[in-house]
Amino acid sequence: MIDIPSNTQTKETIRVLVVEDEYILAINLQEILESLGYVVLDIADSAEGAIAKATELRPNLVLMDIRLRGEMDGIQAAEQIWRNLQIPVIYVTGHSDQSTVKRATLTSPFGYILKPIKEQELYVAIQTALNHYEREQFLSSVLREMGDGVIVVDTELDVKYINPIAEALTGWRWNEAKDKMLTEVIQLIDEQTQLSVENPILAALEQETIIHLASGVLLVAKDGTVTPVADSATPLRNSSGVITGAVLVFRDDTQRRLTEERNLAAERARQLEIQVAELQRLNQLKEDFLATTSHEMRTPLSNIKMTISVLENLLEQLGVLNLNALSPSESVARYLTILRDQCERELDLVDNLLHMRMIDANVYPLELTSIQLQNWLPHVAEYFQERAQARQQSFQVNVSPNLPPLVSDLASLTEIVSELLNNACKYTPPDEEITVDVQVIDTVKSLINEDIESVILDNLQVPYFQITISNSGAIIPKQEQSRIFEAFYRIPQSDRWQQSGTGLGLALVKKLVEYLQGTIKVTSSQGWTRFTVQLPLSL
Repeated sequence: MIDIPSNTQTKETIRVLVVEDEYILAINLQEILESLGYVVLDIADSAEGAIAKATELRPNLVLMDIRLRGEMDGIQAAEQIWRNLQIPVIYVTGHSDQSTVKRATLTSPFGYILKPIKEQELYVAIQTALNHYEREQFLSSVLREMGDGVIVVDTELDVKYINPIAEALTGWRWNEAKDKMLTEVIQLIDEQTQLSVENPILAALEQETIIHLASGVLLVAKDGTVTPVADSATPLRNSSGVITGAVLVFRDDTQRRLTEERNLAAERARQLEIQVAELQRLNQLKEDFLATTSHEMRTPLSNIKMTISVLENLLEQLGVLNLNALSPSESVARYLTILRDQCERELDLVDNLLHMRMIDANVYPLELTSIQLQNWLPHVAEYFQERAQARQQSFQVNVSPNLPPLVSDLASLTEIVSELLNNACKYTPPDEEITVDVQVIDTVKSLINEDIESVILDNLQVPYFQITISNSGAIIPKQEQSRIFEAFYRIPQSDRWQQSGTGLGLALVKKLVEYLQGTIKVTSSQGWTRFTVQLPLSL
């Protein structure tokens, strides 16, 4: 007979559960085991029976046939027995096909014997399995993952082993912690409440199963420092299945939490990128829609306007329409004029909408040039001066002859001044005044330091061009002045601000001024309304 190593159980104390659905083979196997000196606790012929008897009898080893009575087979039974009871299983079967072997291997068996069974082969398999089981239990429960902290206690919760990682995390040396109570060496608190947390070893011993540390647990070291920890406590059993203690395996969870937070931040950033991309897509759809719509609107409006001109010329040639005569046919001229004005108004609306969208998208074209305001402004104002005279309005332009040049976009500046002069002429009553004043002023520039999130006054004098367009005879109510630059906004119940124009003129002016890095404001008091535009000397 083969000698049994001294560090292993004697075969007389090894208790075996036989699982075999063929009675004769089961009896034969029992006789072989008993002849070898092993104790056969019982025989089961189904997977369910095997699980029940293993739970009840707690054998040291299970010899498991694979094909059994009932719905479950031996592989499923072995898997449950190992997972729930940690009892080693050796398969004893006549099946060696690849699929069966593969399934059995996945359950990490302690042996695989093919029938017919030889006595010597069975003995070697059993002793090898038991030695393997003892080594695996020790290594997996105590020395598993030596990068983690490991503390072993007996059933009285006295510390029996502590590895170097646990020494570093707890601040306790092995010779200091030996035979001390677990609660003295390990103190766990809740991260949120700072209250003590029950050590999972207590629950592991009580429930006889693995207990995982809850999230948000801190380990308080001997010197008072705290470390977030995670892992589990596992009960330890001897080869007879009796619980002899427990092992606490834990690790510093700081890096995992940092990684989790980084991953969460990265996921949030990814979601934000998705949202930004979706907004950009929607904005592009709006831009495409606006461009297409404006084109479709502009073409028929232009055709209508051209048709009006052709119709006027045709009727005048036929003598039906005399635009300079006071006759019944004058009503035709009036309606044609109204139709022309409405076409021009809608064309202006389309242009203004397009320009506003281009400014919002930061793609509005700018062509910087040097502008001599003393020469340019009187030329722009000439048309409006004629309109003012026709309405018996006083019109005056005051520009110093020695102004420095303004570097800006000429087309945008023309649009701004023309719109403000158009409003002044339109809403100024007869016999009232319109004035245009230009001067260079110095303002104190306020800089915002984004790094320290505070406003710093540089006391730096920055020169600006200031263009003021004023008209007398009507007042904009103070409560309406803050809304005068809103798109499509009209002052309610006002004779001066009648329901005319597109309602986009002042909104576009404000966007253009800000696009040129300037400011615009309106004031209205003592019979005068003033629009003041400030622009930097150089853009």
